Amino acid sequence: MFDATTILAYKAKDKAVIGGDGQVTFGNTVLKGNATKIRTLYKDKILAGFAGSTADAFNLFDMFESHLENTKGDLLKAVIAFSKEWRKDKVLRRLEAMMIVLNKEHIFILSGTGDVVEPEDGMIASIGSGGNFAISAARALQKHSNLDPEDLVKESLMIAGELCIYTNQNIKLLKIED
Repeated sequence: MFDATTILAYKAKDKAVIGGDGQVTFGNTVLKGNATKIRTLYKDKILAGFAGSTADAFNLFDMFESHLENTKGDLLKAVIAFSKEWRKDKVLRRLEAMMIVLNKEHIFILSGTGDVVEPEDGMIASIGSGGNFAISAARALQKHSNLDPEDLVKESLMIAGELCIYTNQNIKLLKIED
């Protein structure tokens, strides 16, 4: 489990949304409250979020984007190639890091141990210390409300920010839609 991060992604019929909180924590100290842990990749057609250190995030985002370029934006092929490279690299595989990547068709959770997980429902994924709070809230809101995907992600992250001491309520969102 990674402290200081909560990332939540949601894939609806015509929209993909990812959100993250802004807190960076070192031990029991908040270092920053407005960090950006999400970004768009490959011609703004892929969304990605990261749990782990900032330097690792930049390296892994760059590495993943090169796989997206090589596969002409095919997320599934890029995920498989990226996962193999991440796992084989002696330095990178030791990173305590996870990523969520998604487009309007797929959503995946990736790790340095070679994990490529597509959520069972194919719609909602979370990582980070507040991830379980966020995904629980998202599932409840999806089932019992009519919130649009952006509001669902934001409200779920706000709830996680109320419960997880490593998560704040400075939420950033990115989306892809038709």
